[in-house]
Amino acid sequence: MSLNAPPPDAPLARHQILLALVIGQICLHAAMAGLRMALPLMLLRQGGLGWLGGEVAAGLLLGLFSMVPVVTAVRAGRWTDRRGYHRPVRSAVVIVVAAGLVAVPAAAWSLLWPEVGSLDGSPVATPVASQGGLGLVQLLLLGLAASLAGTGSNLGLIAIQRSAGRLASHGRDVASSGATDRDEATRSELKKVFSWLGIAPSLSNVIGPMLAGFLIDAIGFPGACAAMALLPLGTLLCAARVPVGLAPGSQTASTKASATAAASAGQRAVAPRQGVLALLALPGVGGILLANWFFSTAWDLHTFLIPLMGHQNGLSASAIGTVLGVFALAVTAIRLLVPLLAERLTERHVMSGAMLVIGAVFLVYPWATTLGTMVVCALVLGLAQGIVQPMILSTLHQLAPPDQQGEVIALRSAVINLSSAVLPLVFGLLGGALGPALLFRAMAVLLWVGAWLPQRLAPHRPSA
Repeated sequence: MSLNAPPPDAPLARHQILLALVIGQICLHAAMAGLRMALPLMLLRQGGLGWLGGEVAAGLLLGLFSMVPVVTAVRAGRWTDRRGYHRPVRSAVVIVVAAGLVAVPAAAWSLLWPEVGSLDGSPVATPVASQGGLGLVQLLLLGLAASLAGTGSNLGLIAIQRSAGRLASHGRDVASSGATDRDEATRSELKKVFSWLGIAPSLSNVIGPMLAGFLIDAIGFPGACAAMALLPLGTLLCAARVPVGLAPGSQTASTKASATAAASAGQRAVAPRQGVLALLALPGVGGILLANWFFSTAWDLHTFLIPLMGHQNGLSASAIGTVLGVFALAVTAIRLLVPLLAERLTERHVMSGAMLVIGAVFLVYPWATTLGTMVVCALVLGLAQGIVQPMILSTLHQLAPPDQQGEVIALRSAVINLSSAVLPLVFGLLGGALGPALLFRAMAVLLWVGAWLPQRLAPHRPSA
């Protein structure tokens, strides 16, 4: 079907393709987010797995959503560099659908064996451990579902982000005449494209959990898991609007010109592929990934500490939810504005400025003891965090060799997933010993020290 899609150099078609990429990522990521909310909640209501308490079992399950993609990310990135968009995205859909289907019998455990546990919130009649292998089988099914959901959504995200970057580069290569104008136009378009694409995870993290929650209350956990298995099918429909021309091997005008010049000079037209260490050693790549880790750590720290601070300040659950909701809305709002300001924004200045702003907010956050002051801090923090992702993805796309853009996106994904899996445990241990205020201030100092990393980038760096 994608062979019938319009060529990517038509302006209207390019917007349609970008919309297809955004909606496709929403469908895929929302399914994972829904399962990520439903499966730990099911374990908590079930009372754990007998020999594993509900909180411990839920925590381990949440970790699998992030840890397995850390292991598979680089290979996924290399595969997308070789295969482009369609085959990896179709595989991602199959994997996430399989995750939902595997979760159905695990969620129906109490219906198949009522004595094992209850999913309606009532006390568990008989500990799962007393059922011998039944509890272990359920644990394996849930772990497999979490691993598949995390792996599939991460594979799809890498393929979609890589294709979005190539869409921006392709269109501007055709439209621009001079090399300098082409590079400037490509940088601007990359920021616009990645800003629009950055809205997808924000919406997915709302749509998936909300839909799963409504379905759990209406038809139970098995039905909710089955519905999550259907969501990724929307990604297949969207793939019909993405042309095969974004696959590897389709050269943009600048790439073709470079290849022709190299061939005429008797040089190799294609440089040998570099390994991960060589990729990290490229000027700017390691620094940007380290800066990305700072931003990711700050995001996770805020998400972890706000409920704790709200509880200490006597805020209700709805008030704490309001603070986190304002943060999410601010992230989405700034990403809607970036396309309008892309030509005026410089990646390295925006990233350094965002680090300084986030550090300043973290420094004053401990004194925000009322709902109003916490909302103001969350608003400023969300604006600073939201503007960063398009800048990081745009910069990485320019710094990486054309045949390793998927791999460098995968490295960024691995950094984020590793932080999400490990740091909550670290924060929990340090927060109990040191308190939220000291953690906020330590992170502020770290961000201020790291603000120099983006400044090491050259002001203008071509993407190919």
